[in-house]
Amino acid sequence: MEDRENAKKRLVFVTVGTTSFDALVKAVVTQHVQDELLKRGYTHLLIQMGRGTFFPTKCDGADGSLVVDYFTFSSCIADHIRSASLVISHAGSGSIFETLKLGKPLIVVVNEDLMDNHQCELAEALEERKHLYYTRPHTLHQTLTKMELESLVPYTPGDGTPVARIIDRFLGFPDD
Repeated sequence: MEDRENAKKRLVFVTVGTTSFDALVKAVVTQHVQDELLKRGYTHLLIQMGRGTFFPTKCDGADGSLVVDYFTFSSCIADHIRSASLVISHAGSGSIFETLKLGKPLIVVVNEDLMDNHQCELAEALEERKHLYYTRPHTLHQTLTKMELESLVPYTPGDGTPVARIIDRFLGFPDD
């Protein structure tokens, strides 16, 4: 029988950045989310959990379930993103643009515990342009169920004007 590590590995990489976002970590390890990921052919779930206090259960996948592992911080997040088939990320602009620049499918999950969260506007605007999917922890399963990765439009870095307009609107500056 073929070893699961050597089989066609399809990794879902989850990143919460440098803060705590236990709601996202809890959402990705629910049975509904893991079942949907398996159904879509993913084999591994790697979670960068930052300063979180919720520690998910690791799993070697021997029973046919997802291989689940986690770590707190890494100096090479880009390497994890590069190796991923799908990235599920907090809504930090650095994580969003790094993932899009590397051409990886992305689901952005907004931290609802942050007040006056400008990250929502950025995620919404990039979803409107079909560069990513945008959701909240409690709707992650529904987003996974409905997502069609082939409909995503590759992000081309360059003109920062659209992003600047989003930020200006958030800050209350009038459109040009």
